[in-house]
Amino acid sequence: MKLSRLETGLRVVIAFNEAFNRRDVAGMMALVSDDCILEHNRPAPDGTVYSGKATVTQFWQNLIRDTPDARREIEQIFGLGIRCVMRWKCEWVNASEKKEHRRGVDIFELRNGMICEQRSYVKG
Repeated sequence: MKLSRLETGLRVVIAFNEAFNRRDVAGMMALVSDDCILEHNRPAPDGTVYSGKATVTQFWQNLIRDTPDARREIEQIFGLGIRCVMRWKCEWVNASEKKEHRRGVDIFELRNGMICEQRSYVKG
């Protein structure tokens, strides 16, 4: 198997994160399959599962609207083929104008070069 094919997942996930940081939901969703699944970390302890591109799109639109200055920094990323794990730090300013952050891990699965599953876990 060619190395470029093994690195596809990493490239897609990095591009997805870059689109998030640009507030570009259309760019994010261009990297996601129609039957995608997003398992978000809220509410604790089990989070919420969003299924299908329209539902996941709405989730990201709402999140970006509610936290317009949020940015995710990739602290570590690794993957091979269809699996990718990204450790991240997300920073934003809350409604009281106080800076906040969370650290977490997203586990991605890709199919045909598209993200088909994203499962998010956070500290705290």
